[in-house]
Amino acid sequence: MRRNQAQPPRSGCPIGIALDVIGDPWTLLIVRDLMFKGGKTFNDFLRAGEGIATNVLADRLARLEANAIVSKERDADDARRFVYRLTDKGIDLAPVLVDLVVWSATHADTDAPPEVVHAMRTDRERFLAQVRDAWKATQPRRRARNRTP
Repeated sequence: MRRNQAQPPRSGCPIGIALDVIGDPWTLLIVRDLMFKGGKTFNDFLRAGEGIATNVLADRLARLEANAIVSKERDADDARRFVYRLTDKGIDLAPVLVDLVVWSATHADTDAPPEVVHAMRTDRERFLAQVRDAWKATQPRRRARNRTP
């Protein structure tokens, strides 16, 4: 099986399955950039400030795509580059990322804006709804199919 194909889980353990897909340091940072920071291209992720190597980034993006966490398509403005977007499965990671931010901010000094952490803590469901609404606004519009009865 090629590395950029989804791998079968090692076991049926739910935590093990999640870690097989998102359990390395870089994967959730890419998802973070897509979800919260407006990243969408390979160069956006490189400029995110984490210092990810290009080969590691390419591998993680391929794995995310293989696991249906992100989709990849040609950029409409520049066909030489690709645009990455979270899928439905990818945006479903929002509660996990919010909980990680709150946990980290509770136990360490972080760079997360205090007002964002406060919103996550005090009205988690509203914050998650806003994240999902922002994600929906970035999704390409699907063409309605003409259906004949």
